[in-house]
Amino acid sequence: MILNLDTQFTPHDTNSSIEYSFFTFSGGEPHIKIITDLTDVLQVTITHRIQSFNDMGTLLLATNALRNMGVQKLHLVLPYFPAARQDRLMVSGEPLSVKVYADIINQQGYFSVTIFDPHSEVTPALLNNCKIIDNFTFIESVVKQLSKDVLLVSPDGGALKKIYKVAAHLQNYEVVEGSKSRNVKTGQLTGFKVYADDLQGRDCLIVDDICDGGGTFLGLAKELQAKNAGKLYLAVSHGIFSKGFDELGKTFAKIYTTDSFKNIDNEHCVQIKLKEILKN
Repeated sequence: MILNLDTQFTPHDTNSSIEYSFFTFSGGEPHIKIITDLTDVLQVTITHRIQSFNDMGTLLLATNALRNMGVQKLHLVLPYFPAARQDRLMVSGEPLSVKVYADIINQQGYFSVTIFDPHSEVTPALLNNCKIIDNFTFIESVVKQLSKDVLLVSPDGGALKKIYKVAAHLQNYEVVEGSKSRNVKTGQLTGFKVYADDLQGRDCLIVDDICDGGGTFLGLAKELQAKNAGKLYLAVSHGIFSKGFDELGKTFAKIYTTDSFKNIDNEHCVQIKLKEILKN
């Protein structure tokens, strides 16, 4: 059976969904009550989209409630893993946030933890019983909507290894490498580069795992345009889009993402549901 803690995110068959009630006490504490009778149910899959520590708290409460009802095997589907970008210590005094979240998840003893397109190899290395859904099917569904000679663009070194794996899966797609510099103290981005002389008007698809404010992609887009790129497209597995689509919509002909982080309704964005990706 399935417990979808975010009612707007149902990546599996909802015919076996578990009913529950949720509310917040006046003191600020979240509370959940499982309504469905789970007598003789030994295995449950929990799905959730974590955007805050409150969301994490809801997950922990639900996990405890299911354990108290006698469910022996709990699987967790957590497509966007929180704090995955904070996967190294760059400045003194900061936490290794991804490990904090991973430790909390590991303490729950899930039979499996499924994540989608992790930011780096650190997250799956920290998680017990981790299963990874790669971005191959997602990007494959995107390129089917574009010209056949579209170039795949890696925005930086962190995305480079993954984009070559995607290209190998798709076959017959060329990769253009890009890079940037980031001030670790201020977060400011500079020094965008595209390692190609002339793109000869070919359309370009930037591929990455996360879009937050979009500064990386706007900076790279200017360099692509300077190298005679055609239409520009963006595909990100996890769409946060904290600064909206005003600037991104002016730069990219279309933006593609999934519903791993939130649901999006915007004319500039095409959202592919993880339910469709999981079918493949």
